[in-house]
Amino acid sequence: MEAEHSGASHRLVLVSGPSRGGKSRWAEHLASQSGLPVLYLATGAPSDRSPDQGWRARVEAHRRRRPSHWQCLETGPDLAAALEERLHPDHRQHHHLQLIDSLGSWLAWHLEEDDLSWQRRCDQLLALLQRPGPPVLLVVEETGWGVVPSTAIGGLFRDRLGALQQRLMPDCNGAWLVVAGRALDLLRWGQAVPEA
Repeated sequence: MEAEHSGASHRLVLVSGPSRGGKSRWAEHLASQSGLPVLYLATGAPSDRSPDQGWRARVEAHRRRRPSHWQCLETGPDLAAALEERLHPDHRQHHHLQLIDSLGSWLAWHLEEDDLSWQRRCDQLLALLQRPGPPVLLVVEETGWGVVPSTAIGGLFRDRLGALQQRLMPDCNGAWLVVAGRALDLLRWGQAVPEA
């Protein structure tokens, strides 16, 4: 894969897609192709603290799939703090490619925040991702593909995630949509939707 399309040379690359579409595997592939040391930032609940057996199985599958030389940090809700520390030029992991999996799991930690607090949190994350530094691969779920959530919290998750993705896109030098095990280059084939 050519470097200009591998995501390896870009500051921020977004990898989105529906559940079980292959987006995490594609992000891991891009990270492997970069030639850089990789720091995997896991935002979900640690498997040993979750009562959900299905979630534990998914986390373990991710762990088994990652190369043993990759470093992993379970950030939970504290993604911004972890990024701020590791993007500092003096930090030993400053030159690591940062693979964040995933934005939806991070959002879920903060769903109970009011709109103003949430906007401040998004502003903080975007400011960090706009800083000069090593490449960042950001995995994000696609929600709301035709099904209206049956709960208010489900609708809030969908709306906030979609809005955050659109805020992130102008800062992305690479963007992929992964569906049914196929990765589509959004910046090569897509057009920006005009503002309302």
